Amino acid sequence: MSFGAAAYAQEDKQEVDGKYFDKEEEPTYNVKEDGTVDWYTYSGFRRYHSECHVCHGPDGLGSTYAPALAETMKTMGYADFIGVVASGKERITSSETSKMPAFGDNVNVYCYMDDIYVYLKARADEAIPRGRPKKRDKKPEQATTYENECREGT
Repeated sequence: MSFGAAAYAQEDKQEVDGKYFDKEEEPTYNVKEDGTVDWYTYSGFRRYHSECHVCHGPDGLGSTYAPALAETMKTMGYADFIGVVASGKERITSSETSKMPAFGDNVNVYCYMDDIYVYLKARADEAIPRGRPKKRDKKPEQATTYENECREGT
């Protein structure tokens, strides 16, 4: 398995202020030949491991009570991801009940949902290996502006 030479076609991406979008104009990751990830993928790694890994396991690999998001994200689209993270999800079967709480009011998640999404998509597509990305782009000025505005509620 080759990481760094992203499994996702680079020519299908558009870059705006350091943030990448796919042909459907949904946020996506960018991994350079040398393994350098864009700022938002790196931020997603940090935010995922700050808020999500407690239930979903390190690197999106799952746990005994929450699914492996690196697998789930292979088929889950952006809108569904945002909906589940913001509103939560409950699954009831004949043998078990599982519930993911809503994180739509948690600024440590809400303000970084796109970042978490692109990180998990990169893991699902095997574009990056397990662990903290070794190289990353600098944080774009636009990322700082958005982060401050979101966290302040403006």
